[in-house]
Amino acid sequence: MKLKTFSAPTYSEALKKVKEEVGDDAVIVTTKEIKKKSLTSPGLYEIVVAVEDNNLKKEEKQEVLEDVMLKLSSAAKEITSISKEVEPTQKRAVTFQKKNEELKELKEKVMQISDTLKFLQATMWDMVNKKEEIEVPPEFSEIYALSRASGIDDKHLDEIMRLTIKYMPFKMRKKRETIKRYFHTLLKKMIPVRVEREIKPPHKKIMMFVGPTGVGKTTTIAKLAARYAYKLSKRHKVGIITLDTYRIGAVEQLMTYAKMMKLPIETVVDPVDFSEALDSLRHNEYILIDTVGSSQYDKEKIEKIQSFLKVDTFAEINVNLVLSAVTKYNDLLNIYKNYSVLPIDTFVFTKLDETKTYGNVFSLLIETKKPVSYFSIGQEVPDDLMEAGADYLLKGILDKEFN
Repeated sequence: MKLKTFSAPTYSEALKKVKEEVGDDAVIVTTKEIKKKSLTSPGLYEIVVAVEDNNLKKEEKQEVLEDVMLKLSSAAKEITSISKEVEPTQKRAVTFQKKNEELKELKEKVMQISDTLKFLQATMWDMVNKKEEIEVPPEFSEIYALSRASGIDDKHLDEIMRLTIKYMPFKMRKKRETIKRYFHTLLKKMIPVRVEREIKPPHKKIMMFVGPTGVGKTTTIAKLAARYAYKLSKRHKVGIITLDTYRIGAVEQLMTYAKMMKLPIETVVDPVDFSEALDSLRHNEYILIDTVGSSQYDKEKIEKIQSFLKVDTFAEINVNLVLSAVTKYNDLLNIYKNYSVLPIDTFVFTKLDETKTYGNVFSLLIETKKPVSYFSIGQEVPDDLMEAGADYLLKGILDKEFN
């Protein structure tokens, strides 16, 4: 192939020259306007065409043609091959994309189910989301719900669950009843209880009862006086002292009980009178002391009680903090903290007959590590008083008595 250039004043004239000289088989390579037409001179157009070189031999032309065809064939095969590879790749891409979309959809459904389960758990357990500090396995959900509903403090319950999850053998987790028994045993071991032991001569026991107004200190003292004097295996000599001169009704009530049980009673107003009253009752094996009820925030009254404890005595004075079981845990803890300026020895809980959820009592016991000695379970004197026991307390936590 060779190039030939044709020029003329117009494009039509240049094209006419191409056709006249090389015919219709010419291949136009370029067209260009060399000079624009003006009023004084004609324009100039140029056309460059490619034409077959007639000087080539026939064999050479054939070789060139075959070479071109071979290259075309090779290119065609390559294009076909690529197209065959592209098609499956596209299909795979489409398939992968489809599967990816399906996986994404499935993941979203799983997340929805997970969220639903979490919601159901939160509803069932009545949880403050608190930032759920612990993930409770499904097998423990019932026992967790019972314990939490009983009023056990979240901090204590979460720690108990961590211990249970960590140490309870997996083979024991298959049965609901086994889990409850395990949990009952664990909680029972955590409850500090002061076991009642009858004193023997020449030992004496002086017990002072302190606590907020209205928790039942006076009635509890009457029940204990009857218990020690008439209900134990041996009848003991019991004396009573009252420091509660603020409430005439309380003094009269205690005097009535003492008269009915034929027990000596002393009323005192200051530490000097207190010392004399103790001396006058020293022949008794048990001396029970009633104090004025006061708010945990009334520091003056608590300090006055403290002044009585500074008196020299012939036996140690055991201070019993009397609390109501219907009081919320945070309030119980607050009362204890404010009364802890006194040497608190044990707790006595009253009004257990007015509630069936004892988680607040449980939490106070394990938080303070102070034992409980007695439960008041009604208004009847002397019957509605019992030794404190973990099993009784756990009935109001697990809602079931275990053997």
